[in-house]
Amino acid sequence: MTRETVSHRDGHVYEFGPEMDPVYEAADGESLTVETIDSLNGEIQRDDDLLDAIPEEVNAATGPIAVAGASPGDVLAVEIEAVRVAEDRGRVLTAPGFGLLQDDPEIDHPATRITEVDTDESEAGAVEFEGIDVPIEPVIGTIGVATGGGTVSTLTPDDHGGNLDTTDVTGGTTVYFPVFQEGAMLALGDAKAAMADGEMCGTGAEIAVEVDATLSVVEDPAVPLDRPLLDTGDAVKTLASAETLEGAVELANADMLDLLAHHHGFSRTEAYLFSSLVGGLEISQVVDPQVTARNAVPSEYLSVPF
Repeated sequence: MTRETVSHRDGHVYEFGPEMDPVYEAADGESLTVETIDSLNGEIQRDDDLLDAIPEEVNAATGPIAVAGASPGDVLAVEIEAVRVAEDRGRVLTAPGFGLLQDDPEIDHPATRITEVDTDESEAGAVEFEGIDVPIEPVIGTIGVATGGGTVSTLTPDDHGGNLDTTDVTGGTTVYFPVFQEGAMLALGDAKAAMADGEMCGTGAEIAVEVDATLSVVEDPAVPLDRPLLDTGDAVKTLASAETLEGAVELANADMLDLLAHHHGFSRTEAYLFSSLVGGLEISQVVDPQVTARNAVPSEYLSVPF
C-alpha cells in the first residue's frame, strides 16, 4: 500500500499553539512517511560553521498533520515503524549560553564537529566522530501536538510534547499524546543520528530523517492522559517536562501511579509503593528551557490501557 509523504517542504512550524493550520489531513489509522530537515535548517555543513547563538527559529517540525476524528480528551497514538537518516552527515555542536556545561571555561562555545555517515560497518550504519564510529540509532527530538492554550517554541518541551529529546522516541515505539484541539495537529522534526540520554552539550548528531508512522485516534481512553506516554515494547514509560529535574520526575512518577492503579486495581498508595519496586527513573534531556524525564515500568508489570 502506497504511503503519502508529508515533507518539511510542504510545511513546518517553529512553535506549537492552540490554533494550527494543517498541511495534511490523515485518516484515522493512516500510515505516512514524514520527511524532516535537520534542526538547524542545513546551515551547518562544515566544522568551521559555528553557531554563535541559538537561532530564533530552530527545530523545524514538519506539519502540522491533522488526524480526522481526533477531539479534545482523546489520545493520539503515533506508532513509529522506522526512522531512517536521509543525508550523508550529522552535526554535533555547542553554542554560547546553551548546554549543561555552558559556563565551563575549558569548553569552546561555539564548537562544531561534522559527523559523517558511514553505512559500510553494519546495516544500520554509523556516524564518525574524530575517527571513532558511533552506531546510528536515530531519535526524533521534537514531536508534539497543538497545545491546550498558549504558544510554545519547538525548543521547549511541555505537556503537548515538543522538544522531548528522548532516546526512546524511535522506530519500534508508540508515542501517545493527549489531544487538546480538534485534529490533534501532529508535527515532528529535530532528529538525531545518535544521541545520549541527557543530550549534555545541547545537541546530538543533528540530521535529516524519514519517519514511517501510523496515526490512530483513541476515543474515551480508560485512563485520561495529561502528558506523553511511551510504549517501547519492553516497557511503558511516562514522560514529563518541568523547570527542574525534581519537578519532572515527580510528574512522571505521579502519572505512572494512575496507570498502575488502573492495571492492577491498586489504591494510589499501593501504586506508589509498587512503583518504587518496579519503576525506573530516566533522564531524557537537561539542556532545554524545561528538562524532561521518564519513569519506566517493564511490560511484564504494565500494559498501555488503550
